[in-house]
Amino acid sequence: MFMRLAPLPNIITKPLIEAALKEDYGRLGDITSHAVVDENATAFGEFNAREDGILSGVEIAKLTFEIVDPTIEFDISINDGETVNAGDVIAKVSGNARAILLAERVALNFMGHLSGIASKTNKFVKRCHGTNTRITCTRKTTPLLRSVEKYAVRCGGGFNHRFALDDAIMIKDNHIVVAGGVAKAVNLAKKHAGHLVKIEVEIDYLTQLDEAINAKADVILLDNMSLDDMQKAVNTTYGRAILEASGNVTLDRVADIAKTGVDVISSGALTHSVTCLDIGLDFRLK
Repeated sequence: MFMRLAPLPNIITKPLIEAALKEDYGRLGDITSHAVVDENATAFGEFNAREDGILSGVEIAKLTFEIVDPTIEFDISINDGETVNAGDVIAKVSGNARAILLAERVALNFMGHLSGIASKTNKFVKRCHGTNTRITCTRKTTPLLRSVEKYAVRCGGGFNHRFALDDAIMIKDNHIVVAGGVAKAVNLAKKHAGHLVKIEVEIDYLTQLDEAINAKADVILLDNMSLDDMQKAVNTTYGRAILEASGNVTLDRVADIAKTGVDVISSGALTHSVTCLDIGLDFRLK
């Protein structure tokens, strides 16, 4: 059953929207609308889904119009995290025509991009149905858009990995090389970690698994391992650490990865190479 997500607070989204509007405004603003649209003209439009997917970013779109012109009315019909089908009316907007046209592209850019992330995430989540495996994103996000992109992952039914470098200690292969081994790296991390900070260590080979388990890492990341090796890791670990699979995670392969029994599957592709969901704004005569 659909559970509505709490929208991101304006203190996070408003600066992003304002920066996007400034970028689109250019030096002189919307010279097209100023040339062909009367300053007192009003308009009514509908945001329409042109393909099936999962919606994300409609609250951001609403705030975009509020920033441009607080008198604009924006009525939401479908909420973030809900399914949209081609032809569905997502929201209706009415007010000053110039203001609506000024905000249109920024609103659509956010909503299309975030809905693309939510829709792709949901496909991965559905492939793992019947298992206890969680789908998560990574830090492979668009610079400065991480908060909203990770929100979109949640809209699609996924979960979030680290938001930033200080969320948890994540020891990757290069850290291990510099530290001098898996166990040494984990032990050094424990000396610096606060009591609420988890420690994750990445391993490339099964031969490193026992070392990671014995060092009592909280999470062990299985990087680019075969399905057979993932299964062996699950059987060997036997719940003594959270196991995360990452690398070469595709829609065709994700169900098989989940069936090995890993706890988490992380994929950068949820955010770094997503296709926008096709959403348009069409003006209508009242």
